[in-house]
Amino acid sequence: MSEPVLSVRDLRVEFVTRRGILKAIDGVSFDIAKGEVLGVVGESGAGKSVTGSAVIGLIDPPGRIAGGEVRLGGQRIDNLSPEAMRRVRGKRIGMIFQDPLTSLNPLYRVGEQLVETIQTHTNLSNAGARKRAIELLAEVGIPAPERRIDGYPHEFSGGMRQRVVIALALCAEPELIIADEPTTALDVSVQAQIISLLKRLGREHGTAIMLVTHDMGVIAETADRVAVMYSGRIAEIGPVRQVVQTPLHPYAKGLMGAIPTLVQSSDDRLVQIPGSMPRLSAIPPGCPFHPRCPHAWDRCSRDRPDPIQHAEHRVACHLYDANDPTAKAHMIHTHAPLEEGVAS
Repeated sequence: MSEPVLSVRDLRVEFVTRRGILKAIDGVSFDIAKGEVLGVVGESGAGKSVTGSAVIGLIDPPGRIAGGEVRLGGQRIDNLSPEAMRRVRGKRIGMIFQDPLTSLNPLYRVGEQLVETIQTHTNLSNAGARKRAIELLAEVGIPAPERRIDGYPHEFSGGMRQRVVIALALCAEPELIIADEPTTALDVSVQAQIISLLKRLGREHGTAIMLVTHDMGVIAETADRVAVMYSGRIAEIGPVRQVVQTPLHPYAKGLMGAIPTLVQSSDDRLVQIPGSMPRLSAIPPGCPFHPRCPHAWDRCSRDRPDPIQHAEHRVACHLYDANDPTAKAHMIHTHAPLEEGVAS
């Protein structure tokens, strides 16, 4: 098997506050292969965006990477100096943010921003960089790119601005693109176009893509694999079709059960997960999901579950511990609806 483009091992991110140290990411591990789209999904506060920021080196004080490793193409990058990491960003890693207006300077023409980025990471002349910028705008679907390249960001629609941001991310043909909620602010038709564009770019350029979102519809349409995060940890990771159709972790089951379908009958009820994501200052011991889980028992409130390989999934849940007789007894109840109650 070839070496993954991105390899994250036991990543831990902390924020130092007056009330103590808050663990935002606690032992996250995953790989992304060349041309693969890994979706990262979960509720607000699960740690999705912080994970992406840690990978690209954008954790500012009082935050810090407290442990683990991040490797890009085999090279460790989490311990690089700020200057060395700036050379990695943009050239080897591209970033697509949720709001394109935060990535585009309203005072400069789109072409000026593209040309500057291209020349920062290549040896192209002004004319060569402008030609490359026009090619990128055409590749991401901007109509009449020879004319639109001289427009200002406010002259583009939301969907067109997001395409410009994707073009910026592609300027240096990066090995990895981190897309943080790239379709949230867009309407459904434009959202579908951006999803199609990301899939095509990954396929044609061989770019690895980390897609951060809370939208399971986007994940199902775009990703090859999906990581479900909860309280700074990965609860379940596996091929997107298996995780969507046959989730294993009780939290993943709740997320999938809360998605309405076109064949939903009037008697079918959507799953409601009781409670809410715990604050960073009040993450419970053991499995962080156990206060909301109807299948929890005393071990869940005591021991943190390690990821267990189960078929093509890796799931952090004691239910799948083959050496625990209590887990076997609980497995017969794992299809009970989440709204029936929460284990004490």
